[in-house]
Amino acid sequence: MTAQLTLYNSLTRSLEAFHPLDPAKGVRVYSCGPTVYNYAHLGNLRAYVFTDTLSRVLSWKGYPLTHVINITDVGHLTSDADAGDDKMEAAARAQAKSIWDIAAHYTAAFKANIADLNIRQPTRWSVATDHIAEMIDFAEKIAPEHCYQLESGLYFDVKSVPDYGRLAGNQDDAAEGRIDPVAGKRHPQDFAIWRKSPEGEQRQMEWDSPWGNGAPGWHLECSVMSIKYLGAPFDIHTGGIDHREIHHPNEIAQNQAFCGCADTGSHFWMHNNFLVDRQGKMSKSKGGFTTLQSLIDAGVHPLAYRLLCLQAQYRSELEFSAENLAAALTRLKRLVMTVNALKAKAAGEGVAPVAWIKRLDEAVSDDLNTPRALPVLDELLAEKSLSPADRLAGLAEFDAVLGLKLLELRREDLRMRPVAATTTVEEIEARLVERKEARAAKDFARSDAIRDELAAAGVEVMDGDPLGWDWKPLLGG
Repeated sequence: MTAQLTLYNSLTRSLEAFHPLDPAKGVRVYSCGPTVYNYAHLGNLRAYVFTDTLSRVLSWKGYPLTHVINITDVGHLTSDADAGDDKMEAAARAQAKSIWDIAAHYTAAFKANIADLNIRQPTRWSVATDHIAEMIDFAEKIAPEHCYQLESGLYFDVKSVPDYGRLAGNQDDAAEGRIDPVAGKRHPQDFAIWRKSPEGEQRQMEWDSPWGNGAPGWHLECSVMSIKYLGAPFDIHTGGIDHREIHHPNEIAQNQAFCGCADTGSHFWMHNNFLVDRQGKMSKSKGGFTTLQSLIDAGVHPLAYRLLCLQAQYRSELEFSAENLAAALTRLKRLVMTVNALKAKAAGEGVAPVAWIKRLDEAVSDDLNTPRALPVLDELLAEKSLSPADRLAGLAEFDAVLGLKLLELRREDLRMRPVAATTTVEEIEARLVERKEARAAKDFARSDAIRDELAAAGVEVMDGDPLGWDWKPLLGG
């Protein structure tokens, strides 16, 4: 792949040419992972479609890759800043379960989402509670020059490092307003390195430390685990754009304290934008958020959501709606039908056409511009001057980057039965045969009755559909 990869660096607010810091070590990437106190919503999962696209592009362009994603099972407070209860402890109380059971359940659910979206496994899943001893060691090293102790725990003095808040564009009063005051803090933006358990209260997750029984602050874990597994500095740190304001600036401050230098810990800091619905940013805290499983239960193939994400540049807001999702599903159906037709005609091994692969390379090398790559794929599949086998060989290159499994998916895979459906696929097909017979006999009352019965069962009959799909699950059915 010959195009120069350029990526947007949030730290400099500019596009920069990407080169590995140490080619002998390949590319080292750390991605902020989920806090496993609840199911991931679709906005959370957009971050991992973005990160997967980044890792696929790096691998496709020939870079050896080490990718770490953390699992936060302790320390993340109910505010993304430095206030409230630990999210894990709060979830355990609310569900009357062991916090370890909570963590195990939602970790498994998250990994199932990752598999459903065809997101590649990272090199390592790094679990916060497996690294408590290292976190205490890290805190002990930085504490003398950068921290101070209060009754509630150990706090980091943000004025002890250079240029705090640069990643966030230097925080203003509005950003500071997100951080609840803690009695005794020197500066509003100072944050907890270690949170001491309140007197007379025993947490399910707590450990002994030089600052008393308690638990690490949320920001500490990512500094510790990224440095342990990737070294410092490493190449790329990813996360949602909400991390750019508080969490990642705090990581940077810890990294600077640890190294005794102005280095931020990562060369590139990359952030995906929000998934928004018409009520605003999708958020667990609002309740009623949409999960990937809820789409699957409605009969929508999860790769339709992946395609929806790929249709927008990762740094742009992406609107989620039933209409946008339905359009992405239709586009996926068109691709699958085209590919299946090519597979039926292909003979022998094909050769990926160089000109088309060059266009793919140019698109994704432009800051992972998947919206630019998708129309190129459509053109490739429709190019009749190329043999079916050559088009499929070219498709394999595109799919290595896009991850849509187009060489594997079949038409029937996309016709998923809603979990609440009262009829089987076979029964639906049989009723459609009856309906066609009724229409042929001009018994339109019978035809309409069958259509209404199917609609009541969560099935939309698609008369005159140009794709030739007789029916589809109703998204709200």
